Amino acid sequence: MQKNIKNTTAKEQMLKKIRHALLQKREHPYPNFEETALHVRETEPMDILFAERFTAVAGKFVYCEDEVSFIENLLSLAEKEKLRKMYAWESPVQQLLDRYEFPFFRTEKDFMEAEAGITTCEALIARSGSVLVSNGNAGGRRLNIYPHIHIVVAYTAQLVMDIKDGLALMQQKYGAALPSLISVVTGPSRTADIEKTLVLGAHGPKELYVFLLD
Repeated sequence: MQKNIKNTTAKEQMLKKIRHALLQKREHPYPNFEETALHVRETEPMDILFAERFTAVAGKFVYCEDEVSFIENLLSLAEKEKLRKMYAWESPVQQLLDRYEFPFFRTEKDFMEAEAGITTCEALIARSGSVLVSNGNAGGRRLNIYPHIHIVVAYTAQLVMDIKDGLALMQQKYGAALPSLISVVTGPSRTADIEKTLVLGAHGPKELYVFLLD
């Protein structure tokens, strides 16, 4: 019983800090980034640090205690955004969705009408709030890029502090056969090339969600 109370308290603290980060969100969240030392010691737990940095760059973070919580939150998102064409091509994601009879498209049928892509990732980079992705899975690159909403299913074991740690995780997974494409995604796609006006979703997803399963 005491353990449950402790876990709940930790979750509440994390969600409180995430809400605070959302309120403090700025167009350029790290104006002094170039002057910041590369190896500053972080005192926050990595899940909280990632959530703060990710939401600061317009990402949408959803903490899930377990698979049931994940499905409930995914259903809530689908209802809120009126999503009907959600695609998942990776076997682990398909198995998870099938286990709870969540409706999704598992083939490329009507892919041009895709509203959301559900994928895994290689790692979550806590220091920058970034998502490390590759073409080393069945989802390839299209599910990360084409649909307006990109939903990433990640686990706490995938949290690392820096990009080098994420690459080390990939080397453990793939060995010498590293994927040909490795990308670091920091927030939704954006550009300010047109009249210096910030536009989301210009060259990729307009919204980026990370569902973190404990």
